[in-house]
Amino acid sequence: MVSKSFFIAFLLSLFSVLLSAQDENPAENEIDSVRTNLQEDGIVLQDSIVKKERYLNPLAPSKAAFYSAVLPGLGQIYNKRYWKVPIVYGALGAGIYAYTFYNGEYQRFRTAFKRRRAGFADDEFINVIPLPGDDRLERLQNAKQNERDLALLVTIIIYALNIVDANVDAHLKQFNINDDLSWDMNLQPYLEANPIDGNPNYGMSLTLTF
Repeated sequence: MVSKSFFIAFLLSLFSVLLSAQDENPAENEIDSVRTNLQEDGIVLQDSIVKKERYLNPLAPSKAAFYSAVLPGLGQIYNKRYWKVPIVYGALGAGIYAYTFYNGEYQRFRTAFKRRRAGFADDEFINVIPLPGDDRLERLQNAKQNERDLALLVTIIIYALNIVDANVDAHLKQFNINDDLSWDMNLQPYLEANPIDGNPNYGMSLTLTF
């Protein structure tokens, strides 16, 4: 028999891992280069500052939530969080299994209880719960019904958390910061005609790329 407390703890731990593990995977970036030229004593210092901007899709969180609502795990696939799909289906599978198990137990005790009340003594529990046993069968029937309803409620909560996780993850992906702070330096000769007197200006061009 599946322990109710173990079942709830197992499902909650599964989805706590799912919701807390929002790893930082940078979104696609568009690079916009802004260059500034400074001239001093015939030497030109040219800085090339690379500004990385993230492409924000305002519909991405809604799409991820919609996909997970239609098919659990599909929103995680849309967010490219493929490793979360087994967690989603594992948690939902456990919830569905628990509901099926407790519903079967409930139906068994309910059938036996109804036959005892009808005056029959041929139910499957006749050797375990001797006659009359109506009160005991009724208590067991109600207990299994409560456990079945709890399993259904937990399964619905897991389904909702699957949608929330896809939506929140899509939001967080668009606000991740790229920690790439690398830079490059390029030094090369420079020659330019003076626009006033036409004399050539000589120097070196230093390009810094961040």
